[in-house]
Amino acid sequence: MLLTIDVGNTNMVFGVFEGEELRGSFRLKTDPARTSDEIGLLACQYFQRFGLEGSAVEDVVIASVVPPVMYTLTSAIIKYFGKRPLVIDEDLDPGLPYGVKSDEHLGADRAVADIAAMEKYGAPIIVLDFGTATTLDAVSREGTYLGGCIAAGVRLVTEALFQKTAHLPNVELAMPAAVLGGTAVGQIQAGAVMGYIGSMEYLIKAAKREMGYRSGEVKVVATGGLAHLVAGNTDMIDIVDPSLVLDGLRIIYEKRK
Repeated sequence: MLLTIDVGNTNMVFGVFEGEELRGSFRLKTDPARTSDEIGLLACQYFQRFGLEGSAVEDVVIASVVPPVMYTLTSAIIKYFGKRPLVIDEDLDPGLPYGVKSDEHLGADRAVADIAAMEKYGAPIIVLDFGTATTLDAVSREGTYLGGCIAAGVRLVTEALFQKTAHLPNVELAMPAAVLGGTAVGQIQAGAVMGYIGSMEYLIKAAKREMGYRSGEVKVVATGGLAHLVAGNTDMIDIVDPSLVLDGLRIIYEKRK
């Protein structure tokens, strides 16, 4: 079995693969204060829920954008699973060619998601990841990274309104019935959620135009915690794939074997 871990700013997502089959997945809060024992014991508990044995893990591969948690996470993997993980980060090239000039590396999770999207759905393709931040990446028909953009996630928007104003409440992320709301909650949801979806539609249209393909040639795949909310309220997203990064880690691991 292969254990894959996507370390994001808010959550660490663990996925257990047997061959190409994802046998189970679970999330732990990304917290630099966690000890390696906490991480290891929690992971083992989830393994038991799936009816799996930690000793059956043959290898571990991690994509991380949060360096402060990597020492304790790596220590947990070594102690509880007896494996030294392969870490996909800015120091390890996952194999995504660049077609844009840049002196910076693409975040590990984004590169891994892009590779998975190409392998699973073909190219040209746009990959949206709805996490703490929202990212959009464009990949050419030849499999070259063409560039992307980064926006605040919708949860950051609603939290900022709650924290930086005196009377506005923190609201559930849900699609309101109308733009013209009658309550503060409905109005915030309209502005944040509907406005967010509208901005995503604009970015998708602009990205397709800049890629130089006909609109129908470019698939749009979404992943991340809010992918279903957005995709359920727009016709511009073709595919929702919650396990895209985990699949990408498996694909990269298999190619490097």
